[in-house]
Amino acid sequence: MGKHHSKADSTSKYLQITILIFFLLLLTGCGLKKEEAFSGKTMGTTYHIKVVAGMFTRTADLQRKIDVRLEDINKSMSTFRKDSEISRFNAFQKVGEKFKISDDFFNVLTVAQKIYEETAGAWDGTVKPLVDLWGFGNGKIRDTVPPKSQIKALLSEVGFDNIEILPDHYLVKKKAYITLDLASIAKGYGVDQLAVLIRDNGLNNFLVEIGGEVFASGFRKDGKKWRVGINRPQENAPYKQVYRVIEIHDKGFATSGDYRNFFEVHHQRFSHIIDPRTGYPVDNGVVSVSILADECTFADGLATAVMVLGPKKGIELVNRLEATECFIVTHNKNGALIDHYSKGFIPG
Repeated sequence: MGKHHSKADSTSKYLQITILIFFLLLLTGCGLKKEEAFSGKTMGTTYHIKVVAGMFTRTADLQRKIDVRLEDINKSMSTFRKDSEISRFNAFQKVGEKFKISDDFFNVLTVAQKIYEETAGAWDGTVKPLVDLWGFGNGKIRDTVPPKSQIKALLSEVGFDNIEILPDHYLVKKKAYITLDLASIAKGYGVDQLAVLIRDNGLNNFLVEIGGEVFASGFRKDGKKWRVGINRPQENAPYKQVYRVIEIHDKGFATSGDYRNFFEVHHQRFSHIIDPRTGYPVDNGVVSVSILADECTFADGLATAVMVLGPKKGIELVNRLEATECFIVTHNKNGALIDHYSKGFIPG
C-alpha cells in the first residue's frame, strides 16, 4: 500500500517552501550583503578596492579583470617603460607628422587639454624637463638652485599647446623636443576606468583608490556614504595621520601636496610642484589641495593646478566650475595650518 498524505502534511510542506522562498528573497534582495576587498600594485604605487555586493553575487573574476585593465593603462602612460605609448611619443621628433594614439591616451589628453585651458597653463603635461632640472623627476637630489639661463632655455621646450590633439586619435608635435608626462593625471584616469569596469560587472556600490586618488560609487555596506580621510599636511606628521574626513557619494576625489617632497637651500624651501609658466617651484603657502569632481581624472590634474594657482585664484576657479569643489590647506610663517573651502564644500 502507498503512503497516505494528510492535508496537514501538505499544508506543512507548503509553509516550509514559502518560508524558504521568502528567506532566499530576503538574502538576494534587500537582505544580507557582503563586502569584498581587492588590492595590488600599479603605477609605482598600490591600489585598494572595496565592493559591496549581494551574498550570491559572483566576484571571483574581478581581480583578474582589474589587473588586466591597469596593465593596459600602464602600457599606454608609463614613462618608466621604453615601449609604452607615451615613451614612443616622447622619442618621436617629427614636427607636423601624425602620431597614432589609443583610446586611453586620447581620453586622458582630452581631459588634460581641458585642465590646461581652464587653468591658463597652471597645469601642463609637458613640464617634466623643468621638474627634472630641479631634481624631482630623475632621482638626482639638488642642493643648489638651477641657473636662470637653464630655466629660461627649458621654458621654451615646455607648453601643452605645442601638441595638437586631432579628433581621429592622432597627435601632432609643433616642436620636436616637446615631451609628455601624465603622472599627475594618470592615477585618476586609472581610478575612473576601474569604476567603469566594476559597474560593467553589475556592481554599483564600491570605493576605488589608487595612490590616494579615489572614486566612490553608491554606498557602504551599512547604507551610509563612503568616508575618505585627508592626511595631515605636515612633513613630520605620520603617513596615516588623518587631518580631515569627508563623505563621498558618486564622486571622484584627489589630493595633491608639497609637504613630503622638497629640498632646502639657505633655509629656503623648494617644492616639487613646479609652476609651468615660470619654471620655478611654487611658493604660495599651499601645502595641500583636495578636489571633489564627477571624474577622478579631472580632480587629479586640477589638484596639481590649484597648488600652483594658490588659495585665492584656485577657489575662484573652482567656484566657476560645475559640480566641482575644493579644500585647500595653507600654512603661515609659524607653521600653523589654515583651511580654505570652495562655496559648496562640506568640511568633515
